[in-house]
Amino acid sequence: PDAALKAEQVTIETAKGERTFTVEVVRNEKERGRGLMFRHEMAAGHGMLFDYDPPQQIAFWMKNTFIPLDIIFIGADGRILNIAEKTTPLSLERLPAEGKARGVLEINAGLSEKFGIKPGDRVRHALFDPPQK
Repeated sequence: PDAALKAEQVTIETAKGERTFTVEVVRNEKERGRGLMFRHEMAAGHGMLFDYDPPQQIAFWMKNTFIPLDIIFIGADGRILNIAEKTTPLSLERLPAEGKARGVLEINAGLSEKFGIKPGDRVRHALFDPPQK
């Protein structure tokens, strides 16, 4: 992991219960552009959360990405819009969000299915839960 990115927690509320991942959060264009490229492994229970502010129509691809991933697109309300499951490493196929995404969570491929993570499930993290004033 990049030392500059501090680990944060993301929790997904599923029909099968809550699942928490330790994530690196990428907030700027340079970090987002690199993402998980060139890495060859990611620890179980870990992931990367991409911050898109303002929410926007986006698509990911797997260029230079060696780890098969589940890519979870999340709306501003913290609800999962759609999931690109078990993506193909190094593929140039565009994987679009179904709506404007505020965040995108990448986790190891197959975990969405394993944990029952589905569109409409709620994701809890500061990106989607503004601090109460």
